Amino acid sequence: MRGSTNSAAIPDPVDNYCVPLKMMKSSVSRSWILFDKRGQSAILDLDKQGIMKRVPIHTRDLRILDPLLSYPSTILGREKVIVLNLEHIKAIITTEEVLLRDPLEDNVIPIVEELQRRLPLATGLGEGEDDEQPQPQPGIRPDNEQTEFPFEFRALEVALEGICSSLDTQTRDLETTAYPALDELTAKINSRNLDRVRKLKCAMTRLTSRVQKVRDELEQLLDDDDDMTDLYLSRKLAAAVSSPVSCNLVPDWFLDSPTISSKLSRASRKSMTTSLGETDVEELEMLLEAYFVQIESTMNKLTTLREYIDDTEDYINIQLELFLSSGTVCLTVYSMVAAIFGMNIPHQWNENHGYLFKWVVIFTSMICASLFISIIVYARHRGLVGS
Repeated sequence: MRGSTNSAAIPDPVDNYCVPLKMMKSSVSRSWILFDKRGQSAILDLDKQGIMKRVPIHTRDLRILDPLLSYPSTILGREKVIVLNLEHIKAIITTEEVLLRDPLEDNVIPIVEELQRRLPLATGLGEGEDDEQPQPQPGIRPDNEQTEFPFEFRALEVALEGICSSLDTQTRDLETTAYPALDELTAKINSRNLDRVRKLKCAMTRLTSRVQKVRDELEQLLDDDDDMTDLYLSRKLAAAVSSPVSCNLVPDWFLDSPTISSKLSRASRKSMTTSLGETDVEELEMLLEAYFVQIESTMNKLTTLREYIDDTEDYINIQLELFLSSGTVCLTVYSMVAAIFGMNIPHQWNENHGYLFKWVVIFTSMICASLFISIIVYARHRGLVGS
């Protein structure tokens, strides 16, 4: 399945299933991959100006996708595009195509493969779509319900699924490593086990921060119907076409202003609200809620792991306090006996049997050492400290 594109603008489209992704390793680091509504793909080498000529995106929004800059997880709905910055997925989504940055990265390749697999199945259309009716495919309903799902939401769903699955997989891998390490540290406290748990705790903290950012972004979208309405690119396009005053009448230089573009977005939103009677975001809300539940589950796993680490630290501190308290009690007893017999009080031992004080000190030391060992043995027998 090959589509016709302008070779002067972009390279010839690459058939999705004939060219392995590993053969694209020769591309430069600023490469993008383009997917259209049919699922056809092409590798593009575009700088910022090239991207801005191809899609209606502002420079301010394009900076969000710069891998050299640190921006939080973001899903922005603009007038004609969705700007997506989630972890390693940096994409621009329109009603007709998806531009995904750095498709040759190891953690981005699964997303590319998923887009290749799902976008053609989502449309269910081939070359002869104008001549023949689409044939039902596995997982595609013949009543065309699946094709009514907007293209931008299908692409957004693939990105959200990839991010949530990736974070959940990393969390499960961390759990598989962390719980045995914590149990080993509980059984035997040494520098090796302590350093191992320290590294795992740092990894858990970083992963928790990443999961929290994605969760917060989804929660913010779900809490604001206006933000979700901005993501309905197809609906805004239909409203603009049916509107007496189309945005196409506005000069291109006029749309370069973020303030004016934002006003036009609000005007389109009001137009949709007027035509529909109310802003219906139930479709997108159900999509976001599904992945919010998944990322919330991942967050709960990390919270449980953090609590287990805190409990392990408390247990280790209890053991150390037990050792220190036992040693302090024994030293106190020894100091008390030595102080009593060391006082300058007239006594016949001081006159004729001063050497007896030496045996008192030795005997007291043996008793205190035996008392300390007895306390530790009893604590291990009762399971209060590790063996």
